[in-house]
Amino acid sequence: MNITKKNIYKLLLGVFMISIISSCENDGYDEYVKQETPSIEMNGEWYIDISDASGVIAQHSHHVTYDTNDGDNTMYINDNKSGYTLKGTVNINTDNLTFEVSNADNILDPGTTFIITEGKILKNAAHSKSGNITDSIYFKGEFSYDPGNIIIFSGHKRTGFIDDNY
Repeated sequence: MNITKKNIYKLLLGVFMISIISSCENDGYDEYVKQETPSIEMNGEWYIDISDASGVIAQHSHHVTYDTNDGDNTMYINDNKSGYTLKGTVNINTDNLTFEVSNADNILDPGTTFIITEGKILKNAAHSKSGNITDSIYFKGEFSYDPGNIIIFSGHKRTGFIDDNY
């Protein structure tokens, strides 16, 4: 009886060990390929200060840039109505990280258009709220409902650290 119990324990221990070892295999991840969009270096979340000739309009406005996935060197810029009500596509140059557009439809404000000039992302050229090095963004905008009023957008990329959030 005692020998039978020992054999059952040994058998259970063996099954347990085999299941642990086989569960640690990495099968299934060998085929995983990270997807990269054409504008990956320009994509991100940004804290942007907005101003014009009369002064500061908004500070630390949350903007997002992301690829359109159209394969035509365009990306979206979107402030989710937290800044100057801006969402639309811009033309990008991934070689020098610049962007611009003339008379793009403003998706967040139907019937209006916007112009973006001098759009530029500078790698590691800014500091976050807590002093971490991050990317910088700058561009000028003009909206069809206020022609001639040049709006300046400048800020830095969100780091993801809690201390850097506004």
